[in-house]
Amino acid sequence: MTAPVRMDERTRAHAHMLASLLLDYPDAVWFDRLPGLRAHAAALPTPIAGELLAFIDAVSDSGPLALQRDYVATFDLKRKCSMYLSYYATGDTRRRGTALVAFLEAYRAAGWEFDAAELPDYLPAVLEFSARSGSPIAGALLAAHRDGLEVLRTALEGMGSPWAPVIRAVTASLPPIGERTRARVLALVNDGPPAETVGLSLPMPAFGFAGSTR
Repeated sequence: MTAPVRMDERTRAHAHMLASLLLDYPDAVWFDRLPGLRAHAAALPTPIAGELLAFIDAVSDSGPLALQRDYVATFDLKRKCSMYLSYYATGDTRRRGTALVAFLEAYRAAGWEFDAAELPDYLPAVLEFSARSGSPIAGALLAAHRDGLEVLRTALEGMGSPWAPVIRAVTASLPPIGERTRARVLALVNDGPPAETVGLSLPMPAFGFAGSTR
């Protein structure tokens, strides 16, 4: 497990915003942002900065098409590398729809509306919410899905993925995990997410953050 790094809320928000941007799909705009993201990453505490800069260095010389293929092969085709946090607990089961609604309700409880093409449990969106809202609800969401984050980190490290340092930076920004979470992580690493598919019905909202409603 990644050792936690002590930081204030402003620094954590900075780290989460950078991780959100770096974990998103690497289109042309993403590549244009990299030099600026490098400068911001360098200003973070050394352990976090080192992880984010390692990722930026690893992908800076990659061509867009190659990195895009790698992104899809990693995050869309591997069950233990999902960017959708509720997937680790619910998998392809009927419970997934309820979990997604819970994310939307959490955003609204913090006074935010989600209005983008992605599902509300998309990790970059959750990290953006954490960075921009300043709400303890964001921390609660990440804590509730910490086992999924650790499974993702473990899987990426096992593959030697360039995205592994970004997830390590995210987990290092969070409080240490307890033994119960550690046990769930080990079970998911061994068995993967649940796989029931019969009767699955997922809400597919066109939701992103429109900003605070307060």
